[in-house]
Formats: sequence, structure tokens, C-alpha cells
Amino acid sequence: MDFGLVLQTDPPASAVVGLMRRAERNGFRYGWTFDSAVLWQEPFVIYSRILEHTQRLIVGPMVTNPGTRTWEVTASTFATLNEMYGNRTVCGIGRGDSAMRVAGRKPNTLARLGEAIGAIRDLAEGREARVDGESIRIPWVKDGKLPVWMAAYGPKALALAGQKADGFILQLADLYLTEWMVGSVRAAAAEAGRDPDALTICVAAPAYVGDDLAHAREQCRWFGGMVGNHVADLVARYGEHSDLVPEALTEYITARQGYDYSHHGRTGSPSTDFVSDEIVDRFCLLGPPEAHVAKLKALRDLGVDQFAVYAMHDARESTIDAYGEHVIPALAGK
Repeated sequence: MDFGLVLQTDPPASAVVGLMRRAERNGFRYGWTFDSAVLWQEPFVIYSRILEHTQRLIVGPMVTNPGTRTWEVTASTFATLNEMYGNRTVCGIGRGDSAMRVAGRKPNTLARLGEAIGAIRDLAEGREARVDGESIRIPWVKDGKLPVWMAAYGPKALALAGQKADGFILQLADLYLTEWMVGSVRAAAAEAGRDPDALTICVAAPAYVGDDLAHAREQCRWFGGMVGNHVADLVARYGEHSDLVPEALTEYITARQGYDYSHHGRTGSPSTDFVSDEIVDRFCLLGPPEAHVAKLKALRDLGVDQFAVYAMHDARESTIDAYGEHVIPALAGK
């Protein structure tokens, strides 16, 4: 199993770079960041610095979207980083939540997202692609490589990930839901004539190492609010009781009142009153190192290739170090 670290690009950027260097020293192979231009600093600028100060770390957004940048700009940016640092990027992409809504726009359609996945990958790898009806190619790209992993929750999005993407990003660590969603993505890949085992499966969720579970839950409760924001879209689309979406995902947002993007992904978010301790425990990884190892082994048995640690809490350094000392050695390469 591989491991990634997920950060927000809060200033100073040097702190983000420092944490990514710490992660690499502790055996993490991926460095991810949020991508929302209004809420945080521009991640692609920071990726260049991270790549310069690491040797093996693969970097990318969790996640970008097809709307805030034109596709050729996104592809050229990845291709430039790859030319400079040796194909050490990955493109996580989705419809766009905070990046679009904070700027007063709606998330992209799945149809547009599907087109963007292919176009961005082709352009970043030097092939011709159609963008807004025009055929273009980036002529200077040589031997470029850009895996594109798609974030998804709902049935249509999961199907698209299986049909189009190189990998699937699931932003929660509930075992039942992981099994259901991974199965849906792989079934869609098989139906599309693709090798379902060729898709990389990445689960991303907060991890907090320590014995004080009450404190850990409060530090990570924001995650249930963030996921609930996506689940609310599914309920609006499919209804509260749909055969297409498991109630294990939708039932917990019954008392949800709304969402404040000014606290997006942050400890102490006021949009979490509806998030129970049970949901925090299901969606996150909390407790001593052995508890993390046990849940990660269960996720690995469900086909998860990478676990990406959301580190938006008050124990970022100690959690990174605990993973390096106790967790990663128990699972890496197995």
C-alpha cells in the first residue's frame, strides 16, 4: 500500500513544503493539496517548490476541476512540472465543489468532466486533443506521463471514473462504502472493456494518531461536514431513499442545515453539528497506531492501493512521524 499526505495550501507556502519534505522522509510517496483559488494559495506554484526539495514524491491536486482553468493550461502546467522534475505528477480531478461554488459558479457536469479527463491527459502526454471544438497539441511535450484519477461518490460519477480515469479517489474511509464504491467503479471499467484491476484505488480521509479519542474526533469532525456537502447533492439528485445510493452514506445528513465554505476543511467548522461520533469513527482513522494499521489492512483487502492522510488538525507533524515509524512499515509494499 502507498501513502499520501493531503494539505491545504495555507500561507506560508514554506510550511506546506516543509510538511511534504517531512512526509517523504517518513515513507510517504504522494503529496496532495486542495485546489480552490479563492480559499487557498495557488497549488501549482507550490508544487514546483515541493518537487525541487524532494527526490521521489509525486504531487498533485485532490482535486482540481475542468472549470477554473482551461484544459490546455492545466495540461501544460503538469507537463512543465514533469519536464522539470521527471514525470512526478498526478492529476486528481472532480466536478468542482469549493473552487466553483465560492466563485459563484455551479460544479461542472459529468459530461464535461469526462471530456476533460481525456483531453488533459492526452495534451499532457503530447497527443492531440479536442478542446472546445478545436484540435490542439502541445508540441514541446516529449515522453510526458500524467495519470488522471477521478474523485466520485454517486452512481453516475463512479461509472464515469471506471470508464475514463486511471484511478479512483474516494474521500472517506468507511469499510462498507469503500467496498460498494470500489465494486461500482471496477464493474463500470469491465463493462467499458477496460481492465478493472488496472485502476489505482485511493482512499483519502483524516488520520489522527493518539489515545485521546474525544479530542481526535473533534479535530476531524469537519470531514463529516465536508463529505455531507457532497452527499447533499446526491440526495437532491436521487432522493433520500434511493436504490442507487446506499443509505449508509445518505442517512447521516438528515439534520444538516447548510454549509459555510469559509470554514471548508477546517477544524472547528460550524457546519458539523449533524456529524455524530459514529460517523467520525467510520469515515476517519483515529486512535493508537495499531488501530490505524488494522483499518488500513481491511481497506487494503478491499482493493485500496493508496491511503492519503488528510492532515488538517493540530497534530500534523506527530501524525506524519507516527505513520513513518509505526504504520507505513506495517503496510508498505504489501
